[in-house]
Amino acid sequence: MKWKKLYLLVLVCSLLAQSCSKPETSSRQLKPREVWSKEKANAWYNQQAFLIGPNFSPSTAINQLEMWQTETFDTATISRELGWAQQIGMNTARVYLHDLLWQQDSIGFLKRIDTFLSIAQRHNIKPMLVIFDSVWDPHPKLGKQREPRPHVHNSGWVQSPGYKGLQDSTQYPRLERYVKGVIARFADDPRVLAWDIWNEPYNLNHGSAYGKQELPNKLDYVLPLLRKSFVWARSVNPAQPVTAAVWAGNWSVEDSLTAIQKVMLAESDIITFHNYDGPQELEKRINWLKRYGKPMICTEYMARPNGSTFQGALPVAKKYNVGMINWGFVAGKTQTIYPWDSWDKQYTREPEVWFHDIFRPDGTPYSQEEVDFIKSIATAKATSGQ
Repeated sequence: MKWKKLYLLVLVCSLLAQSCSKPETSSRQLKPREVWSKEKANAWYNQQAFLIGPNFSPSTAINQLEMWQTETFDTATISRELGWAQQIGMNTARVYLHDLLWQQDSIGFLKRIDTFLSIAQRHNIKPMLVIFDSVWDPHPKLGKQREPRPHVHNSGWVQSPGYKGLQDSTQYPRLERYVKGVIARFADDPRVLAWDIWNEPYNLNHGSAYGKQELPNKLDYVLPLLRKSFVWARSVNPAQPVTAAVWAGNWSVEDSLTAIQKVMLAESDIITFHNYDGPQELEKRINWLKRYGKPMICTEYMARPNGSTFQGALPVAKKYNVGMINWGFVAGKTQTIYPWDSWDKQYTREPEVWFHDIFRPDGTPYSQEEVDFIKSIATAKATSGQ
């Protein structure tokens, strides 16, 4: 009996020793990374070409859900249209995901993201992926998406997480799994440029579009979930920068920032922002944000009737080495050739001056002069005014 007890004792000790010698769980799980320093952010940015591209969804999709759901995931159109981006010198694209896609089929969703990234890579496009969005319809639903309202700008775009997801804290564990699951899967993937945590989180959709359907006290729900989302993102230690773009208001000094803006800027590895006004306003806002000492990307711009044009904005961006991602690419089901006021004003035909977008569905440019200018800027050597 003694030798059996001795054998068991040796076996237990051996198992304990093996347990202690096992490799630790990955640093991504054990050591959530900090917000990048200025030095790390600028070192990352110095490895990038001059970043230029569109906010992209294929012309056959009315919103994020239609882009990504199995039945409507249109790889042929995605590849064709990203090919047009490549032809005019673009090298990035900002692309929206959605939490309901993870809830519906997380494994399939990740596979489709992987497929999309492979298509983008073939066209030398490195996307920025957007996790949440507070703009347009606050009541997203899976399944077949509605048809566009004729001549109405973004008549079917949906929020993520939307009204129900924001107000119901019991859904936060699901949202946490979504954020961590997607980012962890691609955390070391060189095909991904960056993670945009939340598009326009303080947008209340005022006006006739969806203002009356919004969650009361929406920002009281957004602020804590925004904070959590940055923490969740960094907890899986992505190699890519994490950010969220300030988009309206006075950012000239810290005291002028709202609580949400302070979180967005403090938690961002790189500085991102939106500007739909003319080149003077763009330059002013770039100078406001220079105090952070980090690289900048304007992740939404270009509304021709507002004076936000490629010819006006891109030379300013080149001067300061600020990456530029315009809204819209190929005219299609989002109908963003029509202006924001198409929710209030009736349009019956294509506007003479397109609001957004660059190409018609057959690949014909809205303006050949415009695409020639984009290509000249995209292929010119960047200068730094940081």
